[in-house]
Amino acid sequence: MKLCIFAASLLLAGTSVAWAAVNEPIKPVAVAKVANPALVELGKKLFFDPRLSKSGFISCNSCHNLSMGGTDNIKTSIGHNWNEGPINAPTVLNSSLNLAQFWDGRAKDLQAQAGGPIANPGEMGFTHALAVDVLQSIPGYVADFKKAFGKDKVTIEEVTKAIAAFEETLVTPNSRFDKWLKGDKKALAPNELAGYQLFKDSGCVACHNGAAVGGNSFQKMGVVEAYKASSPAEGRISVTGKDADRFNFKVPTLRNVEMTYPYFHDGAANTLKEAVETMGRIQLGKKFTDDENSKVVAFLKTLTGDQPNFKLPILPPSSDSTPRPQPFAKK
Repeated sequence: MKLCIFAASLLLAGTSVAWAAVNEPIKPVAVAKVANPALVELGKKLFFDPRLSKSGFISCNSCHNLSMGGTDNIKTSIGHNWNEGPINAPTVLNSSLNLAQFWDGRAKDLQAQAGGPIANPGEMGFTHALAVDVLQSIPGYVADFKKAFGKDKVTIEEVTKAIAAFEETLVTPNSRFDKWLKGDKKALAPNELAGYQLFKDSGCVACHNGAAVGGNSFQKMGVVEAYKASSPAEGRISVTGKDADRFNFKVPTLRNVEMTYPYFHDGAANTLKEAVETMGRIQLGKKFTDDENSKVVAFLKTLTGDQPNFKLPILPPSSDSTPRPQPFAKK
């Protein structure tokens, strides 16, 4: 009898752990699985290499700094010739969990996204052809592409595939909230749990759900009250051409959100407190009290997971034939 009771208690304990993960609207982030280490290593080099920009100054990491939550912590990013972009740079962390890339979802996946900034005159200011010429002229890269793809000729498709493969590894598992989801009931403090309950009861989880706590739908910015943006971006309409999609943006992930300030597509909210207040007001028609706001913010900070931790890549040196950078124009 005692043995049966013990077995039943173990079964119930396992059920309790499973229940936390299965029945909550937010799911744990899974650890990345690397199928092709050579491809990921090549992508890491390309992610950090400023020679993919016209000036030789801007890399993917410039706007998606992996030491700063995968973003740049400024309202809008600075591109070629000190051009100030029209929109806030979203985090690259956990971006593989998004239904599409960019705020307006114009890129279907990370590979499609990776080629955009390189050829954007306001961002990296280069062309795909010139980027390929640079890489093809560097013996170390030719060897790396040979190792990853089995051929000497470099193409932009291979460049973007490698960058995407590296970005797919940039997930942040093991947050305190994930530990709670997996059954560690001591992982969260009472005020953090209260904040999560408010997050659910207030309706935030209607958009911020799944493993990324967002990123899996497009939603209108300003449902209950119109949002006065400081950015000219109008969201999904730029892709679909449908007026119904005006001001519809991809819901941002809330993973590591305490690190990815400022917030919203226009970077208008400098703090989580401000972001929670604004979202409650314009999306839910709710005014959070200061106490409620602080509890929601406390919960959001439990979503910070393990940050990418790897050896900084040593980039192969240019050859005598490598096209040289073209510095920013003087103002």
